[in-house]
Amino acid sequence: MDYRSVVERLFERHRSVQTAGFSSEAYKPGLEQMFDYAAALGNPQRNFRSIHVAGTNGKGSVCSMLATALAASGFRTGLYTSPHILDFRERIKIILPPGEAVMITEEAVCDFMEHYDRDGLSFFEVTTGMAFKWFADSGVDIAVIETGLGGRLDSTNIITPEISVITSIGLDHCALLGNTRAEIAAEKAGIFKPGVPALVWGRDPETQPVFERAAATVGCPLYYAEDFQIPDGIGPLDLQGPCQEVNLRTVCAALAVIGLPATAPEAIAQAGAITGFRGRWEVLRRNPLVICDIGHNPQALAASFSRLEALRIHNMPPAARRPLIVVYGAMADKDVDGIVTLMPEDAEYILVRPDTPRAMGTGELALKLKAYNISVQPTVADGVRATLERAEQLHDAIIYIGGSTYVVSEAISYLESV
Repeated sequence: MDYRSVVERLFERHRSVQTAGFSSEAYKPGLEQMFDYAAALGNPQRNFRSIHVAGTNGKGSVCSMLATALAASGFRTGLYTSPHILDFRERIKIILPPGEAVMITEEAVCDFMEHYDRDGLSFFEVTTGMAFKWFADSGVDIAVIETGLGGRLDSTNIITPEISVITSIGLDHCALLGNTRAEIAAEKAGIFKPGVPALVWGRDPETQPVFERAAATVGCPLYYAEDFQIPDGIGPLDLQGPCQEVNLRTVCAALAVIGLPATAPEAIAQAGAITGFRGRWEVLRRNPLVICDIGHNPQALAASFSRLEALRIHNMPPAARRPLIVVYGAMADKDVDGIVTLMPEDAEYILVRPDTPRAMGTGELALKLKAYNISVQPTVADGVRATLERAEQLHDAIIYIGGSTYVVSEAISYLESV
């Protein structure tokens, strides 16, 4: 079978959370099955060092910056992240020194699925096994591993890393991880390992006791990234999403804790370009200005809307704002009611339904946003097309595309095809 057919079969045979939600087919909590699968693969995760990264927002940016910093320091570095935007292989990469990204080959994907596919596994268990084996077979020195969901029961949590990193804690996937930041922090802290340094962003009354209790229980030193400084020489980051200063300080702290200071500032600053990291406050067009971001929970969207507001008033007369058009779609399990209160009241909204069974219908979405200036388009491509046409009628409009990874993925595909 060719690569495209193999990937289609992978999605069909092993249901993912993205396509099937948190059903028993797609979400398999517990590590026993993953340990068993890794053993059948020869325990590849034991053949390279690793850094483990969990958190609600910022994981992907932190992983990309860590991987480029390590590669620039001479390490052949694996990078395992999710989700992908356009190609499944984006999830599994090696960053070669001093800074060249190579995705897993189509042949390697096909070969793995031919020889190591197994009934009863989730999509994420299969892809985690694939990543670990390819990294081991390729002789990486170290791999940066991003959790998929939570931490304690995540398929990636079979590794014993050099450091365990938690980027931020917000309310997302509450039905599985908990309804408070403290409960979610406890799940994320499940990646802490005996004797392995643990790094979290900062101290706050809700999560600090949770992290300190978890560290004491497993017996590991606990560090706070807010106690570390960004070294001189790191210029503007090409990863332009919200909260990147927090992410950068977390990266610098992690490197300092494991004794690998950020000696390659240029590489860190160009992490997005080096790793091919997309969909995070990505500028897709300049005229009109089109920005997309995969942030989908209240914490991430609040930061995006705040940044949009800053763009709207930049170099404008007092009380004036650039017009804003938002292409928005969401998954059915998202707290849209909580997100609506964050949305700019004077923006125009074009509501869309991405092509996945998990998506919220535009009718339901329209009811939730009925107080706003909304219109509805049946597909993401239709929504983007309508938005570009509307922008031609406005002066200096900003277009923002977001609410879901699927929305961003379909929007990028459409814009790159026209």
